[in-house]
Amino acid sequence: MSATSTKPSSNPASKQDAGAIDVLEALLAARYSCRAYKSDQVPRSVIERIVTTAQRTASWCNSQPWHATIFSGAETDRFRTAMYTAASSGGDAPTDFPWPREYRDVYLQRRRESGFQLYDAVGIPKGDRAAGAKQALENFKFFGAPHVAIITTTEPLGVYGAVDCGAYVANFMLAAQALGVGSIAQAALARRPDVIREYLKLPADRLVVCGISFGYPAHDAPINSYRTSRAPLSEAVTFVGE
Repeated sequence: MSATSTKPSSNPASKQDAGAIDVLEALLAARYSCRAYKSDQVPRSVIERIVTTAQRTASWCNSQPWHATIFSGAETDRFRTAMYTAASSGGDAPTDFPWPREYRDVYLQRRRESGFQLYDAVGIPKGDRAAGAKQALENFKFFGAPHVAIITTTEPLGVYGAVDCGAYVANFMLAAQALGVGSIAQAALARRPDVIREYLKLPADRLVVCGISFGYPAHDAPINSYRTSRAPLSEAVTFVGE
């Protein structure tokens, strides 16, 4: 063997597909919060592959505290009716996790930017509170999605169980994207844990984290036409050392 030849690396990472990071970046770039869907049901085999993939999510001490209750077909419509009826009647129930106290500074700017993009896409003038409130209620119709998943965690793990569920939700949506399924994570559904708890007969130690509406996206719908921005690394990352 010549002096310039190299031996195969013993580093396991070098044996992985060099294009894997490109695939991940492409999925992250393509995924968006889908708010309009086709009526077609996602086959059970596809849903099972999504949740099988998401089940590989890392969690604290491998506790895997998440549980997903997934609605399809007529069951989605019945649950949609229950949630929308409660939400449109006014008022909120106490949430299982504290709601954000307020958005400040850059976080408020980002929220406003996203909201204005949404309103522009559907033709809601700035300041039209009635139209904005009506649009917000679409959350409780699951934006017309044929499926919705309700994500719960176990109470004794507290906020860290919810953090693990957040990672599960992200991986659920990436797996869905990889299979051509659109999705949107919905904290709004956690505003009515009373309805969800009664509907699903949840035990007292299960806490509602959020929902995920999903299905095949209606690509041509105006509400699906915009994409939110991402902060530069200089705002989100601090490097210490070389």
